[in-house]
Amino acid sequence: MRAVVQRVTTGNHRIMSRKTYSTEYKAKIALEAIQGLKTINKIATTHGLHPTQITQWKKQALESLPDAFSRKRQRQQQDQTALTGELYQQIGQLKWLKKKLVLPVVAKRLLIDRDHPDLSLQRQCELIGLNRSSWYYQAARESPENERLMALIDQQFTDTPFYGVRRMTAWLRTQGEPVNPKRVRRLMRKMGLMAIYPKPKLSLPGDTPRRFPYLLNDYAITQPNQVWSTDITYIRLSQGFIYLVAIIDWFSRYVLDWQVSNTMDVQFCLDNLDNALQTGQPHIFNSDQGAQFTSLAFTQRLEQAGIGISHDGKGRAYDNIFVERPWRSVKYEEVYIKSYTSVPEAIQNLNAYFQFYNQERLHQSLDYRPPALIHFQ
Repeated sequence: MRAVVQRVTTGNHRIMSRKTYSTEYKAKIALEAIQGLKTINKIATTHGLHPTQITQWKKQALESLPDAFSRKRQRQQQDQTALTGELYQQIGQLKWLKKKLVLPVVAKRLLIDRDHPDLSLQRQCELIGLNRSSWYYQAARESPENERLMALIDQQFTDTPFYGVRRMTAWLRTQGEPVNPKRVRRLMRKMGLMAIYPKPKLSLPGDTPRRFPYLLNDYAITQPNQVWSTDITYIRLSQGFIYLVAIIDWFSRYVLDWQVSNTMDVQFCLDNLDNALQTGQPHIFNSDQGAQFTSLAFTQRLEQAGIGISHDGKGRAYDNIFVERPWRSVKYEEVYIKSYTSVPEAIQNLNAYFQFYNQERLHQSLDYRPPALIHFQ
């Protein structure tokens, strides 16, 4: 059964209506999202679900996959579930502790287990101090109008990456778009766009970020594989959007590997890093302070390989400028020309473009030679 609709009524008034999805159904949808052949919006439209719901199921599936291959870990997980249930009971007995559980609503929502065998959703919400309406709330998906505005913002940002919210708002108004800064700010954050001028926050770190100093001041780069750099950009499709991450060698401008994802999670960045490390290893790896690159999983992977970690400093807008330049090239020379209609089409065309970019495209900064010639000479 895909879903069960439960309703509680009193007299002629309905108090609550919600759907309960089976574990098999959630696993099926999560697998479809993990495959990455469709955007989250496309999957949501096909199955009549909300994009946020699918994103959560995908995250839960990725986090639980390692445990699925270890019986020992499964037993530990069962023990942890029992311990959690006992803890819930203790929290229920010590009401004052609930008042001290100060967490954002998003974090509290992640603590709720819809399929908990002993505790109802109502009881779990009571124990962690979460209003049930906050659990059931689902934000409206992006409208076609907002997706059209995101396409305009993306193209203008590629031209003028120093445009922040105010300038982008002013530019949209000159194009006849009646928008306010609040709307533009929300859309730019959703797209992962941050203006490259000095300001207090260049990127949004994760909940427990690991920050490292900027190591490239007065650092002479004279050969390939001294410094690699990475960044994430937004790629628009006819229905929805995807994210593109790439790793580039600073000296040769060679794109070592790239990956796309329908969600901006850390896993596709880790896949990108693992594939790049199969071709070589840099002395220093530089990135911005985004949540993916300051995460424990990503920084540990670099430390295990003995690679120095460098993060852009606050107010240093151009620390990672070398990886910003290929984004302009790939969008104007490929993405905007072809207007992809699906994720497989985007992957196929991006693959052809990056082969051209590395093997044939002449770079002025390389004395009109292709990056592959410099990187492997």
